[in-house]
Amino acid sequence: QVRFVESGGGLVQPGGSLTLSCVASESIFGRYYVGWYRGRGNQRELVAAITSNGRTNIVDSVKGRFTISRDNAKNTVTLQMNNLKPADTDIYFCNDVAGTVWGPGTLVAVSS
Repeated sequence: QVRFVESGGGLVQPGGSLTLSCVASESIFGRYYVGWYRGRGNQRELVAAITSNGRTNIVDSVKGRFTISRDNAKNTVTLQMNNLKPADTDIYFCNDVAGTVWGPGTLVAVSS
């Protein structure tokens, strides 16, 4: 199955922005419904997802602040996070929504 490696996390003040990226282990052109998740195990939640043809779904808790996009030529999926809040602090993962193997994730910390 396809695997992703995430990057872009860090420490940011409330109201700040971060851009998370994940790179796939194979071509995603025309394939894979990819999501950005946060949390581990049973606490993991989907925050945004994008279909192979670019249709997006964003959960209400981050709608208007987070956007998801994909660059099929670079096999990357990006999560742009604006107006970050302390409640957004978590580890973020990227994966095919049908995937079962998870990458290392990238840690986002929002604190003053």
